[in-house]
Amino acid sequence: MEAVQTFGRKKTATAVAHCKRGRGLIRVNGAPLELLEPAILKFKVYEVLLLLGEERFANVDIRIRVQGGGVVSQVYAIRQALAKSIVAFYQKYVDEASKKEIKEILVQYDRTLLVADPRRCEPKKFGGPGARARFQKSYR
Repeated sequence: MEAVQTFGRKKTATAVAHCKRGRGLIRVNGAPLELLEPAILKFKVYEVLLLLGEERFANVDIRIRVQGGGVVSQVYAIRQALAKSIVAFYQKYVDEASKKEIKEILVQYDRTLLVADPRRCEPKKFGGPGARARFQKSYR
Protein backbone atom coordinates (compact mmCIF):
# COMPACT_ATOMS: atom_id res chain seq x y z
CA MET A 1 0.00 0.00 0.00
CA GLU A 2 1.34 3.41 -0.98
CA ALA A 3 1.08 5.64 2.07
CA VAL A 4 3.08 8.24 3.98
CA GLN A 5 2.59 9.71 7.43
CA THR A 6 3.73 13.22 8.33
CA PHE A 7 3.06 15.70 11.10
CA GLY A 8 2.68 19.43 11.53
CA ARG A 9 3.21 21.39 14.73
CA LYS A 10 2.42 24.84 16.05
CA LYS A 11 2.94 25.65 19.74
CA THR A 12 1.29 22.66 21.51
CA ALA A 13 -0.99 21.59 18.64
CA THR A 14 0.04 18.49 16.69
CA ALA A 15 -1.56 17.32 13.44
CA VAL A 16 -0.73 13.92 11.93
CA ALA A 17 -1.50 13.46 8.23
CA HIS A 18 -1.90 10.03 6.64
CA CYS A 19 -1.62 10.31 2.85
CA LYS A 20 -2.39 7.40 0.50
CA ARG A 21 -3.53 6.77 -3.07
CA GLY A 22 -7.22 7.48 -3.46
CA ARG A 23 -9.75 9.76 -5.06
CA GLY A 24 -9.12 13.18 -3.55
CA LEU A 25 -10.64 12.97 -0.08
CA ILE A 26 -9.25 15.28 2.60
CA ARG A 27 -10.59 14.77 6.11
CA VAL A 28 -9.75 16.43 9.43
CA ASN A 29 -10.64 14.36 12.52
CA GLY A 30 -13.07 12.36 10.37
CA ALA A 31 -14.92 15.41 9.01
CA PRO A 32 -14.46 16.84 5.49
CA LEU A 33 -12.24 19.90 5.09
CA GLU A 34 -15.26 22.09 4.16
CA LEU A 35 -16.63 21.74 7.71
CA LEU A 36 -13.46 23.07 9.37
CA GLU A 37 -14.20 25.74 12.00
CA PRO A 38 -13.68 28.71 12.36
CA ALA A 39 -14.72 29.62 8.80
CA ILE A 40 -12.30 32.56 8.56
CA LEU A 41 -9.29 30.32 9.23
CA LYS A 42 -10.51 27.65 6.80
CA PHE A 43 -8.78 29.56 4.00
CA LYS A 44 -5.41 29.19 5.75
CA VAL A 45 -5.75 25.44 5.11
CA TYR A 46 -7.12 25.98 1.60
CA GLU A 47 -3.98 27.99 0.75
CA VAL A 48 -2.10 24.72 0.20
CA LEU A 49 -4.79 23.41 -2.17
CA LEU A 50 -5.03 26.70 -4.07
CA LEU A 51 -1.26 27.09 -4.40
CA LEU A 52 -0.64 23.60 -5.75
CA GLY A 53 -3.90 23.19 -7.65
CA GLU A 54 -6.68 20.64 -7.11
CA GLU A 55 -5.22 18.21 -9.70
CA ARG A 56 -2.26 17.36 -7.45
CA PHE A 57 -4.68 16.20 -4.72
CA ALA A 58 -7.04 14.37 -7.10
CA ASN A 59 -5.36 10.95 -6.77
CA VAL A 60 -4.59 10.98 -3.02
CA ASP A 61 -6.67 10.61 0.15
CA ILE A 62 -5.41 12.55 3.16
CA ARG A 63 -6.67 11.93 6.68
CA ILE A 64 -5.54 14.33 9.38
CA ARG A 65 -5.80 13.86 13.16
CA VAL A 66 -5.20 16.97 15.24
CA GLN A 67 -5.00 17.49 18.99
CA GLY A 68 -3.69 19.98 21.56
CA GLY A 69 -3.41 23.75 21.37
CA GLY A 70 -6.10 26.25 20.46
CA VAL A 71 -8.13 26.74 17.29
CA VAL A 72 -5.58 28.94 15.49
CA SER A 73 -2.63 26.70 16.40
CA GLN A 74 -4.56 23.65 15.21
CA VAL A 75 -5.29 25.28 11.84
CA TYR A 76 -1.59 26.10 11.37
CA ALA A 77 -0.63 22.54 12.38
CA ILE A 78 -3.17 21.12 9.89
CA ARG A 79 -1.88 23.20 6.97
CA GLN A 80 1.70 22.22 7.75
CA ALA A 81 0.83 18.51 7.98
CA LEU A 82 -1.10 18.74 4.70
CA ALA A 83 1.77 20.44 2.86
CA LYS A 84 4.41 18.08 4.26
CA SER A 85 2.33 14.99 3.43
CA ILE A 86 1.87 15.91 -0.23
CA VAL A 87 5.62 16.63 -0.55
CA ALA A 88 6.53 13.31 1.12
CA PHE A 89 4.04 11.37 -1.04
CA TYR A 90 5.36 12.86 -4.27
CA GLN A 91 8.95 12.17 -3.21
CA LYS A 92 8.27 8.54 -2.34
CA TYR A 93 5.78 7.44 -4.97
CA VAL A 94 5.78 9.93 -7.87
CA ASP A 95 9.06 11.60 -8.90
CA GLU A 96 11.74 13.89 -7.52
CA ALA A 97 11.17 16.63 -10.10
CA SER A 98 7.49 17.21 -9.25
CA LYS A 99 8.33 17.03 -5.51
CA LYS A 100 10.97 19.71 -6.00
CA GLU A 101 8.48 21.85 -7.93
CA ILE A 102 5.86 21.53 -5.15
CA LYS A 103 8.44 22.34 -2.47
CA GLU A 104 9.59 25.46 -4.37
CA ILE A 105 6.01 26.77 -4.66
CA LEU A 106 5.31 26.20 -0.95
CA VAL A 107 8.56 27.66 0.40
CA GLN A 108 8.30 30.69 -1.89
CA TYR A 109 4.79 31.41 -0.55
CA ASP A 110 5.28 30.65 3.18
CA ARG A 111 8.20 28.81 4.79
CA THR A 112 6.11 27.71 7.83
CA LEU A 113 4.18 25.37 5.50
CA LEU A 114 7.17 23.00 5.59
CA VAL A 115 9.32 24.20 8.51
CA ALA A 116 7.95 24.22 12.07
CA ASP A 117 7.93 27.42 14.10
CA PRO A 118 10.20 26.78 17.13
CA ARG A 119 8.66 29.49 19.38
CA ARG A 120 7.13 28.21 22.62
CA CYS A 121 5.52 29.80 25.66
CA GLU A 122 8.11 30.97 28.20
CA PRO A 123 7.61 29.49 31.68
CA LYS A 124 6.56 31.69 34.60
CA LYS A 125 9.19 32.51 37.24
CA PHE A 126 8.84 33.34 40.93
CA GLY A 127 8.71 36.95 42.08
CA GLY A 128 6.22 38.03 39.45
CA PRO A 129 2.85 37.33 37.79
CA GLY A 130 4.35 36.07 34.51
CA ALA A 131 7.51 35.10 32.65
CA ARG A 132 9.10 38.57 32.61
CA ALA A 133 6.85 40.95 34.59
CA ARG A 134 7.69 41.46 38.27
CA PHE A 135 5.29 42.20 41.12
CA GLN A 136 4.73 45.92 41.71
CA LYS A 137 6.97 47.45 44.36
CA SER A 138 5.20 48.94 47.37
CA TYR A 139 6.71 50.65 50.41
CA ARG A 140 3.72 50.30 52.71
